[in-house]
Amino acid sequence: MSIQRDKSAASRRKFLSGAAAATAGAATLGFPMIAKAQGPISFRFQSTWPSKDIFHEYALDFAKTVNDMTGGDLKIEVLPAGAVVPAFGLLEAVSKGTLDGGHGVLVYHYGKSTALALWGSGPGFGMDANMLLAWHKWGGGKELLEKIYQGINANVVSFPYAPLYTQPLGWFKKPITKWEDFKGLKYRTVGISIDVFTGMGAAVNALPGGEIVPAMDRGLLDAAEFNNMSSDRALGFADVSKVCMLQSYHQNAEQLEISFNKTKFDALPAKMKAIISGAVDASSAQMMWKAIDRNSQDYITLQTTDKVKFYKTPDSILKKQLEVYDQVVAKKAGENPLFKEIIESQKKFAQRAAGWEKDVVVNRKIAYDHYFAGKKA
Repeated sequence: MSIQRDKSAASRRKFLSGAAAATAGAATLGFPMIAKAQGPISFRFQSTWPSKDIFHEYALDFAKTVNDMTGGDLKIEVLPAGAVVPAFGLLEAVSKGTLDGGHGVLVYHYGKSTALALWGSGPGFGMDANMLLAWHKWGGGKELLEKIYQGINANVVSFPYAPLYTQPLGWFKKPITKWEDFKGLKYRTVGISIDVFTGMGAAVNALPGGEIVPAMDRGLLDAAEFNNMSSDRALGFADVSKVCMLQSYHQNAEQLEISFNKTKFDALPAKMKAIISGAVDASSAQMMWKAIDRNSQDYITLQTTDKVKFYKTPDSILKKQLEVYDQVVAKKAGENPLFKEIIESQKKFAQRAAGWEKDVVVNRKIAYDHYFAGKKA
């Protein structure tokens, strides 16, 4: 029995040593081996929004979508505006790598290139924001945006997403009845809208979202526009004004933007880049659905609880906006060939796409009035 056990032990030792040698040989020949799992990649983002703004919530939603879709292999942390850099300093911070990415709007980079405002600051030539995003994805906008960023040496990868609904003309001390009411008015806006309202006689001051209401409270602004019912209510516009003018062409077709430092994005595995692209599209749809729910609720709350009066912007003001906008873009197109190329590309897409939509989409106001005319929500 003892001799038999010794033979068995020797046999096991021989097998184990042979297996070890075989494994070493396989590694030498280049056969794959199981590598130790690396830890998750962590990216630090900043938004251009205060933490209480629904837009910052959208930024957090995107981060969670990426975190979930990658199974935690990429973890994005999102800080509010000002945590690392001011809101208008986001592009430079992402480009330099101070931040790994950001969440904002292209129009906030207007000081770097006026052409960036064409992704949302204006009438969209009859397109809404979703159609303008379609132009970006299918009509050549993506390539033109890359050309802009290359031209200003911005080391970023940009994902426009989340088409926004038509923004109000803004918050005022009293209803605006004619375009001449803007003459001498201290008014906040951004992007090409700065030039448009300046052309209408306003004294324009471009401020980030979190600074607008305090400026109105101190009398530094007479009026201001920001974005939507939920953001405007969260930022406290109803505390400094009880008059809001609805409908405007100054930002009828705007999107949000997710940006990555290009060096860090390019270093990611191809699979992770594909997941991020999918997460952008998923977050874009989720944002639109959430906006419908939240904006409509806050629209009612602003009227019932906050006692805000809403007025439709007169058509005469809308027509004046278009007239001045045409003058502004004609001037800028004459100064900048790329600006002109973008305008021509958008117009070509808009004539086809908005013309198709105009002919095929039924007037939903008729159905709404049929069911709800005279009824309060």
